[in-house]
Amino acid sequence: KLQSGVAGLLTRLLPTIEAYFMVNSSCPEDSSSGLKRTDKVEGQEVLNVATDFVHLVSSPCSYQGDGLSDRRSRSSFPNKSLVAFVASNKVLLNALLRANPSLLEKGLKAMVEVPQCRAFMDFDVKRHWFKAQVRRLRQHASRRHGSLRLNIRRKNVFEDAFHQLRLRNSEEMKGRLHITFKNEEGVDAGGLTREFFAILAKEMFNPNYALFTSTEDGCTFQPNPNSSINPDHLSYFRFVGRIVGKAVLDGFLLDAHFTRSLYKHMLGVKPTHHDMQAIDPGYYKNLQMVLQYNLEDIGLDLTFSTEDHSFGRSQTIDLIPNGRNIPVTEDNKEEYVKLVCQHRMTTSIQGQIKAYLDGFYELIKPELISIFTAKELELLISGLPDIDIGDLQANTDYQNYKPSDPQIIWFWNIMFSLTKSEKAAFLQFVTGSSKVPLEGFSQLQGMRGTQKFSIHRASGSNAALISAHTCFNALDLPVYSSEEEMREKILYAINEGAEGFLFA
Repeated sequence: KLQSGVAGLLTRLLPTIEAYFMVNSSCPEDSSSGLKRTDKVEGQEVLNVATDFVHLVSSPCSYQGDGLSDRRSRSSFPNKSLVAFVASNKVLLNALLRANPSLLEKGLKAMVEVPQCRAFMDFDVKRHWFKAQVRRLRQHASRRHGSLRLNIRRKNVFEDAFHQLRLRNSEEMKGRLHITFKNEEGVDAGGLTREFFAILAKEMFNPNYALFTSTEDGCTFQPNPNSSINPDHLSYFRFVGRIVGKAVLDGFLLDAHFTRSLYKHMLGVKPTHHDMQAIDPGYYKNLQMVLQYNLEDIGLDLTFSTEDHSFGRSQTIDLIPNGRNIPVTEDNKEEYVKLVCQHRMTTSIQGQIKAYLDGFYELIKPELISIFTAKELELLISGLPDIDIGDLQANTDYQNYKPSDPQIIWFWNIMFSLTKSEKAAFLQFVTGSSKVPLEGFSQLQGMRGTQKFSIHRASGSNAALISAHTCFNALDLPVYSSEEEMREKILYAINEGAEGFLFA
């Protein structure tokens, strides 16, 4: 939190900050110099920002928008100095937005409208803005359509909800949900609705519906490419999308964790081959070998095709026209890896993804969730987990470290001091998901089945960042010289360097 003196100074600067945003958010071209970096919230740094503001506002850009295309220009051609300013002063701006969230709809709305600026907003700030938007949607729908009442048999929650909700349009779905379980006297004051969502979160992954398959670690799920064995599978996927959207709209958390690639599809972001690691670690490792080694040296003779084994039949699928007759070479192997991953994570389940997204977008429009990253979207849907650091510590293995080493003592001191959201970010960083095993960390799953969290002494420079191998729930920890240095490196890694994976 800002000290009162700094907070007062920021309040006095607010009109200047808003003026700067209004002018520069309309300018597609970079027209002014960058600002000083202010990573710490200190009074002198705020004064430095004030000096820079005077310079910037005294030389505004000359761009004149045409009104209708202003918003498109802000999105497609962001002003570089605006993005640079937001990046350099994100701590101060997030503090301002926490103190006055309505700024995101007024003077600082470019923080939402300019995609490059969204990355510098903290998750809690984004979530507060999002909740304000969906609250208006709920209130509008409730005034027009009233409550959404469902009378459900407890033993048939999934089927009853599916058949009753398929008759409702998107506006009716946004009304206040009221659940009654048949032959029960419970009155829904929120508890029955919460129980309803909890049951659905389990049933949507029921193997009998054949909608989703679990990844190697059993913690996350993605659409089943063979779901067509269920003749109504696309209707069910749309239903699941509506349920997830309804839970997000109403603020209920689901114990449902999807693969990173599906979250990216929800955000309109194309998955990369790194996202394959969480789905099939062994396959990902083979792809990494293709990229890192000469194909002749490892004896691989590949073509631009892949084999599909479904329902006892095998067929060759071309990744490009006539791909089965086009060899993979050193020059085109990166394109091959991209296409084969695209097939696994997108093309082979395209119909399922579309049906799921159609249902989700009926309740939550893409522009509302576009402010989140894939990791933040998981937290929005499933919530911040209760992470027992003591249990994690009790179920940790060490490689070339001892529990009594100073670096290990510092590490656990830091872990216990993290906020709830930082603990979730750390768990995502080392395991690929924020989901905590039901049986605790003794049952943490990895590439080889049950695989405890492990800390390895990292070779190389002591100034290097920590790194993670999510297939093995392993953390490479350099031998830092102080607890303060280690804290800085850990926080930087989990907040800034959490995209992408390492080969192990």
